[in-house]
Amino acid sequence: MGHAGDVIAELTVDHHEVDVLFDRIEHTTPAGERQKAAEQLTIELIRHSVAEEEHLYPAIREHFPDGDLIADKELADHARVEKLLKDLEGLDAAGPEFDQLIAVLRAEVTAHVYDEEQNLFPRLRHACTQEALDALGDRVRRAKRFAPTRPHPGALPSQPHHRLLSTGTGLVDRARDFLSGRGR
Repeated sequence: MGHAGDVIAELTVDHHEVDVLFDRIEHTTPAGERQKAAEQLTIELIRHSVAEEEHLYPAIREHFPDGDLIADKELADHARVEKLLKDLEGLDAAGPEFDQLIAVLRAEVTAHVYDEEQNLFPRLRHACTQEALDALGDRVRRAKRFAPTRPHPGALPSQPHHRLLSTGTGLVDRARDFLSGRGR
């Protein structure tokens, strides 16, 4: 988490890191290690999603003529992933339901990432100056530092108070993670 470069570079590195975590889950045998990798995957996906919702999608709405439609579709993708992550929280990594849910989650995330990298990011690069992309990258990195680390499917990212709630929820999540050892 927290790389360098413009928003496209930042989010693309996140996408690669998530893919590596999926591979680790799928190719690790001990259930405890799979559970830890799934927890790290959840943390990274939630942070990434919150940063996109707070900064990338408002930029899409501003810079694309069809930005509202695109941002709403992206938010719907995030809602589906967050629901899957919430379902994953309660599963035993040694059970068959865990593997099934990981497969569904990976398919959902892979489709979302492909669409962003092949369609959204090239359009964004064309629509924005390099300075604007760099500034967005800085804001995304900052948002990830304070973002929640656990799924909260009931949260409403489109509401104006979302940033305040996100920061507070992130603080609570990180305290819970620290006390439980989650994500280490």
